Amino acid sequence: MTTEHPTALPAAKPNGEAMAESTSPAVPFRRVIKSYVLRAGRTGPGQARAYDQFGPKYLLNYQAESLDVPAAFGRSAPLIMEIGFGMGGATAHIAQVRPEDNFICCEVHEPGVGSLLKLIGEGGIENIRIFRHDAVEVLDHMLGEQSLDGVHIFFPDPWHKSRHHKRRLIQGPFVNRLARHIKPGGYLHLATDWEPYAEQMHTVLSAETMLVNTATEPGPHGCAPKPEYRPLTKFENRGIKLGHGVWDLVYRRV
Repeated sequence: MTTEHPTALPAAKPNGEAMAESTSPAVPFRRVIKSYVLRAGRTGPGQARAYDQFGPKYLLNYQAESLDVPAAFGRSAPLIMEIGFGMGGATAHIAQVRPEDNFICCEVHEPGVGSLLKLIGEGGIENIRIFRHDAVEVLDHMLGEQSLDGVHIFFPDPWHKSRHHKRRLIQGPFVNRLARHIKPGGYLHLATDWEPYAEQMHTVLSAETMLVNTATEPGPHGCAPKPEYRPLTKFENRGIKLGHGVWDLVYRRV
């Protein structure tokens, strides 16, 4: 998943193939494959330097035990999780316009992680921590239920072909898992520029009883106006100029 258009970069893309059947809070979320597809990419020298310079402070190591979030950030603040951030441009922007929040971000694409580390260093951004690891395992083993104030998933891979739809990240069991990790009153924000995926997202979100649409006058497929904190990417701007739609779905945990 990437904030940029999914076909623009050889980035890691979340998918939802064979999501777990069990949704019991006592049972870890199981799946046949991970929540991403790791795709090749080259880490540039600037990104490599960012790993060395900023990685020790801003990268978190995955381990199958609960994360001490205040210790990881050096403070207590509302916690937002982003799943798949591509090259990190939108992530850095959002963290800067929302300094009162902590952002825990998962991405397995090494150049993307290096790019965000570089942006963090250049911008002096203190409220981001990064896992270069499967977001589902981070949820399962390091973050407790009702621990998140929000979740962002922007432009996940739409898996256009019908036979690949089962690989989409946004499936019922995964959304249920996210909903249980979000605090009551917290939110789940999805965005896509692929209308059939927007339709599926709306169907899945509407079926989850722990979530309710925040849009008072929902647009097509239950979409809400784009929240001000989410910036337009260059790929999104290009698509809008070509007449392509973008759908933001924002649901609240009840």
